[in-house]
Amino acid sequence: MIIGLEQAALNLGTAFALGALIGFERQWRQRLAGLRTNTLVALGSAIFVMFAGLVPGDASPTRVAAQVVSGIGFLGAGVIFKEGLNVRGLNTAATLWCSAAVGLVAGIGFPLHALLATGFVILVNLALRPLIRLIARQPMGTTELVVRYAVTAICHSEGEAHVRALLLKGIDHASLHLHALDSRNIEDTDRVEVSASVTADRRQDTALEQIVGRLSLEPIVTAARWRAEAMVE
Repeated sequence: MIIGLEQAALNLGTAFALGALIGFERQWRQRLAGLRTNTLVALGSAIFVMFAGLVPGDASPTRVAAQVVSGIGFLGAGVIFKEGLNVRGLNTAATLWCSAAVGLVAGIGFPLHALLATGFVILVNLALRPLIRLIARQPMGTTELVVRYAVTAICHSEGEAHVRALLLKGIDHASLHLHALDSRNIEDTDRVEVSASVTADRRQDTALEQIVGRLSLEPIVTAARWRAEAMVE
């Protein structure tokens, strides 16, 4: 059946609106593929599947849909990159894939189905985020990659307890995992070196800088530093 102009406008308008809705969430979170990319993916998918309906007896919408799913891979590959031992962009690539699916459903003339699919895509990106954070804080039976940090502060001996308390407060506030907190006297001086070993589930350089910056404000602290030791299992 040939798709009329009114139906085509409705299908493309639906794909445009729903793609923009998915893209708005991505843009709001400042992801690589944002509002325009997701809108164009959904709209392009709708155009391709609509094209199949304009050529009776020559192309099947399901065949075109399969080609769209294969072709979306080049966009997905463009937003996935490696940062150290971490792989970033997988969720963005999956969202683009879902935007293409929404566009296909809208383009073939099922706006309510496309709206339902959009709702589930946004639900995954928004509602599951707190659950992921909760799971990440729980101890796991299997080994995972974490970042280990070492924090060191040198202070006058009378301020040792205060520096340890500040370190513990900063570590707790940043939701870091404390593994060791040690103090040792520096020979032939009245100073003490306080060191902490912590781990994080991801890079927390800003949090470490804030902790060290807070320590540096104390008059009793003569030196403070931090370093990321390695990605460890």
